[in-house]
Amino acid sequence: MNTPIPQTLVEQVPTHVAIIMDGNGRWASKRGLPRLAGHHAGTENLRRIIRASVEFGVKFLTIYAFSTENWSRPREEVTGLMRILEDVIDKELNELNDQGVQIRHIGRLDQLSPHLQRKVTYAVESTKQNSRLVLNVAFNYGGRDEVVQAVQHMIRDEILAEDITPELLSGYLYTAGVPDPDLIIRTSGELRISNFLIWQAAYSEWYVTPILWPDFGRDEFLKALGEYGRRERRYGKVTAPEYEETHA
Repeated sequence: MNTPIPQTLVEQVPTHVAIIMDGNGRWASKRGLPRLAGHHAGTENLRRIIRASVEFGVKFLTIYAFSTENWSRPREEVTGLMRILEDVIDKELNELNDQGVQIRHIGRLDQLSPHLQRKVTYAVESTKQNSRLVLNVAFNYGGRDEVVQAVQHMIRDEILAEDITPELLSGYLYTAGVPDPDLIIRTSGELRISNFLIWQAAYSEWYVTPILWPDFGRDEFLKALGEYGRRERRYGKVTAPEYEETHA
């Protein structure tokens, strides 16, 4: 039975949630299964989290599916991950469309096979009119690479150094037009950024849980949102009473 949504969450739900979906391999190892079985289980869980995001009123969901560093993994695992992405597009696209989910890809397409590039492009184009939830899929994505590409693009556009501002640079990122994440969730308990949204996450709230990604279901997601709702976001500032106390 699903946990009821607390009334307070309705007013404090983050607009943009980003997730580092970690722990698929460990989930599989604990069960004596191959790593790809963990990735398949993680994909099944993603379906639950997308539905929960729509239910809770999250407007932007960014998932870290495959990093630029993941190419160094065993070839069998990389090939399997590419196949999983293709299967997800084939099997889930209609349901995502029905739920009003707009799919966006952030990252490089050029290293994917032409066949898979076409599928990703089709998924993006066929859902671009949807507005209930924007799902950013970070696939073949790296935060440093994203910033480097943005700078290179600005140079090609002959932007003057004195005209470069944080707002301008943000407009050259893959996430242009998307608000920075309010909350970043990392499953499996690891305390690393892992080259994920390093520009956009400057003032994001972080929630780290030891729960492995395939087990991070709706109620665990609700718990993370509840924790976010109890925090006070200060963006480097302090409240007036605190300032007065420290300067008394």
